[in-house]
Amino acid sequence: MISVGIDVAKDKHDCFILNSDYEVLEDVFTIPNSHDGFVLLTKKIAACATPGEDVRVGLEATGHYSYNILGFLLANELDTYVLNPLSANLYRKSLTLRKTKTDRVDARNIAAMLISGKGLKPYRAEALRGEDLKSLTRYRFDKVRDRAKLKQSVSRLVCILFPELEKLVPTLHMTSVYALLESYPGARQVAGASEGELRELLAASSRNHLRDEMATKIREAAASSIGSDMPAKSMELQHTIRLIRELGAEIREVEASIGAIMDGLGSPMTTIPGIGCNMAAMILAEAGDLSRFATPDKLLAYAGMSPSTYQSGQLKNCYPRMEKRGSRYLRYALYNATKYVCRWDPTFAAYLQKKRSEGKHYNVALSHATKKLVRLIFALERSRQPYRPAPAEKDGDAAA
Repeated sequence: MISVGIDVAKDKHDCFILNSDYEVLEDVFTIPNSHDGFVLLTKKIAACATPGEDVRVGLEATGHYSYNILGFLLANELDTYVLNPLSANLYRKSLTLRKTKTDRVDARNIAAMLISGKGLKPYRAEALRGEDLKSLTRYRFDKVRDRAKLKQSVSRLVCILFPELEKLVPTLHMTSVYALLESYPGARQVAGASEGELRELLAASSRNHLRDEMATKIREAAASSIGSDMPAKSMELQHTIRLIRELGAEIREVEASIGAIMDGLGSPMTTIPGIGCNMAAMILAEAGDLSRFATPDKLLAYAGMSPSTYQSGQLKNCYPRMEKRGSRYLRYALYNATKYVCRWDPTFAAYLQKKRSEGKHYNVALSHATKKLVRLIFALERSRQPYRPAPAEKDGDAAA
């Protein structure tokens, strides 16, 4: 077997080739991050390999820097292994006590790790195509977070310009309220508008859901409001509302693309009550090919949600904490999906309540429910069968 280690960087890649006997076939050499550099790498590999010899190429998961060379290697039908940077770092530290980390050293260690490592599985071309789903879900995550921050700004500005409005409407973040504030960004502007104008605006923006009395109440509250008259804040409020609308349109467009991909995948995860298309897409995108995990516990550990363990002599880990390693997006998706599943599925709701009755904190009880959900997702994705809720107990069965 021939092992090729590649340390990926932005403008260049350091490569190292050795065989299964740890004999150096090609010492560390640098290739540019270009097509000519990729071709040079394949020529070096071909010169070192004999016909029929197994060739393994390894590189660390370095985000967008590795996409291009990874696609080139897969297109040339080379068995490519994408290594967890944490595992590669621990392997490097196990070889020496010296604090030595350079690109050349990393390339050597990756090549050696491919030979000594067990249980490594090559990266599949299907997983590379799954990067589209990951990009979309992460992009949506960032946009939703940005929109949430803008909504907080709206609440802050309304508290300054027209604080009484929040008590008159169910929520400030309604289409009708945004339309009102965009046209009249402050109590003084609302009080200066006629009641007919307010009624017409609210009726059109709420599709006649808001009654005429609401316009009267808002105008009366604005007339006696303690809100400040600050033109700069009013302009900021108008611009913030426009940004929220633009982000909302972008999020809907991204969600439509996510939905199209999910329709092609036909994941049974969406049959679990409380898990929608977007949350299921984030879980699938971050977890990747579930067949590479032998057990649900390994998937949980990949998400960094397994409890840490420390024991030495008489010392035992009395307060195990979540490791929080791996993809933070996957942890977020699993944790929030569990919240909704526990709300909508009776089985999970009962399980969460059971853990709470044992004296566990809500977050701890929810982490137990997350582990149960991971086992369910793992089983559904393996069997490709829809979720079937457990039958409800009858009164006689419960009494027995």
